[in-house]
Amino acid sequence: METLWFALAAVMVAAYVVLDGFDFGAGALHLAVARSDRERRQVLAAIGPFWDGNEVWLLAGGGVLFLAFPKVLASGLSGFYLAIFLLIWVLILRGISIEFRSHVGDGMWRSFWDAAFALASTLAPVLLGAALGNVLRGVPLDEHGWFALPLFDSFSPTGALGILDWYTVLCGVTALAAILHHGALFLVWKTDGAVRERSLRWAGRLFPATLLLWLAAGAASAALAPRLVSGLAARPLAWATTALAIGGLAVSFFARRRGRELAAFLGSAAFLLGVLAATATAVFPVWLRSTVDPGFSLTAHAHAASPASLTAGLWWWPFGFVLALVYATVLFRLHRGKAQAAPEGEGY
Repeated sequence: METLWFALAAVMVAAYVVLDGFDFGAGALHLAVARSDRERRQVLAAIGPFWDGNEVWLLAGGGVLFLAFPKVLASGLSGFYLAIFLLIWVLILRGISIEFRSHVGDGMWRSFWDAAFALASTLAPVLLGAALGNVLRGVPLDEHGWFALPLFDSFSPTGALGILDWYTVLCGVTALAAILHHGALFLVWKTDGAVRERSLRWAGRLFPATLLLWLAAGAASAALAPRLVSGLAARPLAWATTALAIGGLAVSFFARRRGRELAAFLGSAAFLLGVLAATATAVFPVWLRSTVDPGFSLTAHAHAASPASLTAGLWWWPFGFVLALVYATVLFRLHRGKAQAAPEGEGY
């Protein structure tokens, strides 16, 4: 039962990264691919129907942790207090920027909110990637399962730990590159004209950056967390998900070169999904690894909720998951085709 709920939590997080990831990527790139106000409203029209619904998957992931692994959630919220509040403010700023930018027709007003939207969309993947880096590197959990981290300390993953060090920053930059690539391919699929052409060029530039940073982050992870390598080598599911990541990245490259817009975007989605699934498979059953003593680590088996709670949760989880999938499917169906900027004064 604990294994199942670990997998469900991983699915929720992966769904959030894949779906909200294209929103972040498009937002971070929109100042580069959209030069005029009409073009920027076209980018907003492309992500407008989806961005707030995509955040539901983040809430779903938190809900799964709250139900199935409350000790893990409590420890993480306490230890990453500063980073979590930074992420919350970034998400709030993104939403405000999208909703406020067209409320006033003044150019300075819109430029301010466009810059805020780009900044928030850039910082969110970096923070989420750094968070994953902290999970892989380990945190100073004590015998009671608690820890506290400053924003940075020695800036070394083997010295006095902080939320940021060269390894977690590398993970954050890698996440940003992958999300920018994902967002660029989404805009290639959902826009036309000059915005599409600029997005296509950016996707071509970001592909090698994503590949090289992923390889660098993988090498650093193998050196700092050898258990990842052993986990990947010992578990066939990890082989399959790693193959999914490699195959997805290859599809995104070749499909983009051949003008198959949707296939390229889906390849990028498969890459993100495969990387996260392989990582979750390799670290299972550890949620938070203690750098003080491996025996202090928080694991799925030792720190799950009661069997009765886990069983009861399975009665409602399928209904919520299916509802979210149906909602997302209908939304993409209703808003199929190329996005166009709404007339001035309407929508975004």
